[in-house]
Amino acid sequence: MGAAGFRATPSVLIVPLQNEFGWNRAVISVAVSINLVLFGLTGPFAAALMDRFGLRVVTVGALVTVATGALLTTVMDAPWQLYLLWGVVVGLGTGCMASVLAATVAGRWFVHRRGLVLGALTAAGATGQLIFLPWLGWLAQNPGWRLASIAVAAAALAVVPIVAIFLRNRPSDLGLRAYGATEADSAPATVGSPIMNAFRGLRLGVRSRDFWLLGGSFFICGASTNGLIGTHLIPASIDHGMTEVTAASLLAVIGVFDVLGTLASGYLTDRFDSRWLLFFYYGLRGLSLLLLPYVFGSPAFALILFIVFYGLDWVATVPPTVQIARRVFGAQNFAIVYGWIFAAHQIGAASIAFAAGAVRTVFGDYQIAFMSSGLLCLVAAGLVLRIAQGRTGTVAVVEPGVGAEAPAYS
Repeated sequence: MGAAGFRATPSVLIVPLQNEFGWNRAVISVAVSINLVLFGLTGPFAAALMDRFGLRVVTVGALVTVATGALLTTVMDAPWQLYLLWGVVVGLGTGCMASVLAATVAGRWFVHRRGLVLGALTAAGATGQLIFLPWLGWLAQNPGWRLASIAVAAAALAVVPIVAIFLRNRPSDLGLRAYGATEADSAPATVGSPIMNAFRGLRLGVRSRDFWLLGGSFFICGASTNGLIGTHLIPASIDHGMTEVTAASLLAVIGVFDVLGTLASGYLTDRFDSRWLLFFYYGLRGLSLLLLPYVFGSPAFALILFIVFYGLDWVATVPPTVQIARRVFGAQNFAIVYGWIFAAHQIGAASIAFAAGAVRTVFGDYQIAFMSSGLLCLVAAGLVLRIAQGRTGTVAVVEPGVGAEAPAYS
């Protein structure tokens, strides 16, 4: 929840930073792009660190990193400082608490209802967005963006003692077994360097066609959510006459329906073919983006309908994507491999965050960015149907620290 709220904060700072420093949106979007890339690329390394040092140590370190980066932004006065602090430092910190953490927790603690639990944990990100963005939008518009940055730092530090006291690595730490498991958690200890284990996970992934199909579709997922709407919906809404708080509230409403959509997706993932779920999610998302430029010029009711639908669809792709990754690469390997797939998601987000800012700077509006992203989502809908549906073999993985034998689709 905190990671999503902290990561989304730059979207409410774009216009205040532009007004104070005179930086155009393309310049500010570079920082957002760096943040998004590291939010994703940190994932597989964070998963390897969690395997080696535990969830608690990694999460506490991430929260302190976010607080440090956010606090130091209050004294910045040059774009390179924005890139370093909100881009690199906050990107690294939030990346250690991203989707990989939810996938790891769901994989370790649940056998039955894993999809539903993953949906609930993923929905926590939407809750963070819901809680933080209107509040931060108000702070950025009234007392100023510096107070908003201080608030982010304070919120991150406030969570540290909770994580340090209550977060556990595995059910066996409490003498329990995973929910629905027939035997106690007996995962082997991870050996080897976490960095090398992360790259071994990548080497495992690139051998599989399904890795490329999942990565390609998730690249487009990130482009159309965090990269485009998550970063530029607020500035685009301000372009159409909305206030900062009202525009931030639109993303918060997306967060409300994101919770419902992600929980529903987790429930459906436990019961239906994940490929077809992804096909419908991407296809409907693409059609909605193609209509968005016309929605801005329509009555407010049309924009509300878009916000509701996009919220339901926003993170609905995560439970079926994780489910496929787990089936392809096995319980011992999927967290690190999924980390690389999630990295593709964030590279897509970063690419469009920068590209959409450049489009706005050159053409004066976001229409080309919205339409192009809509077409890309239709491409993603086609990609996911090419993922193989039956297991006919295995990918042998004997390298230390990554896992044993992983089932694979053909």
